[in-house]
Amino acid sequence: MRMTDTAWPALVADIGGTNARFALVAEPGAAPSAILSLPAADYLNLPDAIAAYLERVDARPRSACIAVAGPTVGDRIVLSNRNWDFSVRALAERFGFAPLRLINDCEALALALPRLGADDLMRLGPEGTSGEVGRPLALIAPGTGLGMSGALPTPQGWIALSAEGGHADLAPVDDLEIEALRRVRGERGRVSLESVLCGSGLERLHRAVAGALGLSTDPLPAAEITRRAVGGGEGGLDRLCVQTLTTYCALLGGAAGNLALSLGARGGVYVGGGIAPRFAAFLAASPFRARFEAKGRMADYLRPVPSWLILANTPALSGAAAHLDSLHGVRADAA
Repeated sequence: MRMTDTAWPALVADIGGTNARFALVAEPGAAPSAILSLPAADYLNLPDAIAAYLERVDARPRSACIAVAGPTVGDRIVLSNRNWDFSVRALAERFGFAPLRLINDCEALALALPRLGADDLMRLGPEGTSGEVGRPLALIAPGTGLGMSGALPTPQGWIALSAEGGHADLAPVDDLEIEALRRVRGERGRVSLESVLCGSGLERLHRAVAGALGLSTDPLPAAEITRRAVGGGEGGLDRLCVQTLTTYCALLGGAAGNLALSLGARGGVYVGGGIAPRFAAFLAASPFRARFEAKGRMADYLRPVPSWLILANTPALSGAAAHLDSLHGVRADAA
């Protein structure tokens, strides 16, 4: 469906389990503006959050692209990590969006990858790896949940994959991981990537690592585990938290390497989401990259593939704008 000039200005949104981020796009190719993040817990459902944003910025956008954390199939949309569900048709009618496009949040983030600049990224791994131009890009994004996607080049620009890779099985490698994940399996019945590599997953992994090491510990929130692992605040480093976060980074690196192999992502692999930037230096010094490459005879295939941590604050909004641009005939890799 081709957008017309009457579809602007447009609303773009990135709806996660924790935050609902909104912005306006004035015209095709324009960068998102009037960016505002609202706590999702403050609103009963998505329409209420949209109404609150539009009232604050005093705007009446004519179209919208909304990225949500969950599948975007059919009229009824149910978020994966927030008790929100809504009708696409009813939402479009209430706000007069024509068109209204729903895409997965990681799909939006993947569309933003070609638009990211050097200041938006932190290298994870050795210098000198730049990726192959015009080859697929991969995305793994730990946050409230765990999202995965990829960006594929086409003659018309980049397209993104809508996937639910976070629900695939998680593969342990060493003895500590095997024992820790055995405990997670006993607790949950199955160990998916998301059950460990997200915010609540870090808390679950902390309990499991403690049990695997024969240690007793009080339950800790993810932010406190991270703080103690990087040595912030009083008390210095906590060895159990350091081991937990090290194991987390190793498992994340292994999952990222698996994704690179699955997609043939010779252009690069990107770590997004709201969790990893909180311990960026720790991640860069962790076993993440070693585990990323540790794929047996495929290590040489992965060694030249660069890996990056996304530091940009609201990249999925840029990706949602790129999706609208593609409907208007503007290439999705435009600057």
